Amino acid sequence: MKLTKYVHACVTLEKRGTTIAVDPGLLTPDAAEVVAGADAVLITHDHFDHFAEELIAQAVAARPELRVFGPASVAAKLGDRATAVAAGQSFTIGDFEVEVHGEHHALIHPDIPTIDNVGYLVDGSLYHPGDAYHVPGGEVETLLLPTSGPWTKVAEAVDYVRAVKPRRLIQIHELMLSDLGQQSLARFLGEGGLPGVGPGGLTGIPLTILPAGDSLDL
Repeated sequence: MKLTKYVHACVTLEKRGTTIAVDPGLLTPDAAEVVAGADAVLITHDHFDHFAEELIAQAVAARPELRVFGPASVAAKLGDRATAVAAGQSFTIGDFEVEVHGEHHALIHPDIPTIDNVGYLVDGSLYHPGDAYHVPGGEVETLLLPTSGPWTKVAEAVDYVRAVKPRRLIQIHELMLSDLGQQSLARFLGEGGLPGVGPGGLTGIPLTILPAGDSLDL
């Protein structure tokens, strides 16, 4: 599986001629290009930085074969052009096996309603949680870890990584952090360590900061 990182929460996954785009949103400058090259689009929740609604609506109108999956709130905006999914379901896209996990977006503030949020476990190895710290269970090889946002907190991120126990962390949802902030968080999690904590940081799992446009073979 080849993973390509795009700005913020968007990634693509490629395998044997099939490409999946996850969370192409309005903060991803090349979201239109990402969607145009995808066979399927997975949306974790109905927030503009994860779901470029108009762009995806235009794409499915132009390409009826484009498959789009998301929670009911997302599917409702696309009508019969999208498939609503919820925790416990699974489906295939080409040779990819996708499991759906999670239920709700992480709490931002008690005064802000919590919306539906699903995470996607792909091929039983890579997990994209959207905006939530849901633990999917089982062995996770690669965890895409959100590092910035009004709902994130370093202590909770550390505890989340400890609970999931992945072998690899790749940063996503980074747009609200400067380069210095990203490097600082990487040290908390494991990259370089911290005084009094040790070289493995708080999780022992280094955080990979993958520049937008770069790829990894997983």
